[in-house]
Amino acid sequence: VQLQASGGGLVQAGDSLRLSCAASGRTFNRYAIGWFRQAPGKEREFVATTSWSGSSTYYADSMKDRFTISRDNAKNTVYLQMNSLKLEDTAVYYCTASNLVGKIRRGEYDYWGQGTQVTVSS
Repeated sequence: VQLQASGGGLVQAGDSLRLSCAASGRTFNRYAIGWFRQAPGKEREFVATTSWSGSSTYYADSMKDRFTISRDNAKNTVYLQMNSLKLEDTAVYYCTASNLVGKIRRGEYDYWGQGTQVTVSS
């Protein structure tokens, strides 16, 4: 499966943004899809993941009250709705696919998109 993240941009603190992850390949709906992010000088960190059906979702504790992950298998797309954005949310956001559900470690994901930049200003 090939993944393409989009929707990033420059926003102000408190704004909302929705990222999209478009996938190609017939087996898209067999994969759990996750979002990770990487800020300059920091390790790539887990944000959220959804099961292949969308019925199970998992979030990093620091983001679960502001971010929502969802998927539309008919469109081969996964979304990350981000609300009440903070300066510390500035990062490159990556979508990724795994055969396993509920995984939060980078090494448990097999396919990665190229990332989309999110910059939050004050």
